[in-house]
Amino acid sequence: MTTVNIALKEAYQLAFDVLSSNGFSAAHADAIARNVTAGERDGCASHGLWRLLGIVETLRKGKVSPDAEPTIVDQAPAIVKADANGAYSLCAYEKALPLLIEKTRHCGIAALAINRCVHFSALFADVEPLTDVGLVGYACTPSHAWVAPAGGTQPLFGTNPIAFGWPRGAKPPFIFDMATSAAARGEIQLHQRAGKPIPEGWGIDSDGQPTTDPQAVLDGAMLTFGGHKGSALAAMVELFAGPLIGDMTSAESLAWDNGAGGLPYGGELILALDPQRFLGAEAGTHLARERSEKQGLDVSRGLYDEICALRG
Repeated sequence: MTTVNIALKEAYQLAFDVLSSNGFSAAHADAIARNVTAGERDGCASHGLWRLLGIVETLRKGKVSPDAEPTIVDQAPAIVKADANGAYSLCAYEKALPLLIEKTRHCGIAALAINRCVHFSALFADVEPLTDVGLVGYACTPSHAWVAPAGGTQPLFGTNPIAFGWPRGAKPPFIFDMATSAAARGEIQLHQRAGKPIPEGWGIDSDGQPTTDPQAVLDGAMLTFGGHKGSALAAMVELFAGPLIGDMTSAESLAWDNGAGGLPYGGELILALDPQRFLGAEAGTHLARERSEKQGLDVSRGLYDEICALRG
């Protein structure tokens, strides 16, 4: 397969130009272009530049707003609500993020519910800004009903990803981002585009039979990872980012799409936790340890001389 080598700056500009020329506002084009470029940069091709095809197609099918301004509501002492007003989720998240961080610093834990958003992006991009400021992050979202529950043959759940982020000071954060399905739908679509079979266990055909044909799985149903364990987590995501925040389940999202083939529409739930508020005075101990390991110890000259004298 032949490839084209482009710099990250060129990749961003290409994405931005494509989005702008198709009618997205500057704010949405910038947020989306940064997101898909970051996915490609980090080796996540299923959520990289390839996503532009579906992003633009969803707009052309009238299933996403290209310019809606998000509405941010201070819902409760530890809850922020962001209404994307039918646009992609990214601008709503970025606009709500400062208030989420402020509430987390004050309460120790806070939640952000993003409603009425179209979602395509990898969730690690939503927990990284939290770990960047020393917070623990969690995010989840349903999608379209593409995934059969354990023991079933008909799609009910979405790929229902979960992401978690843990800050580690000056070191890179610990982050995972995973679908509760055996694979992300984008991975199956990339296999289909490349004419490659998928691994066994990723999905079943429309008759409920195991298959390694990506198109047969796209026409049939994906499977959860770990059987009933993945199904339980998928159900949790449906409830967390659906009814709990007053938004759609994956089945409702697919019904809303009504065969258009657009990207999933619904909600996203993000939790942020402040380790310093949980640990209290103990957090100062850890901060002092970090500082001492980098900068050494400041000991009074008098004490230092007395201790040295004990060496004889």
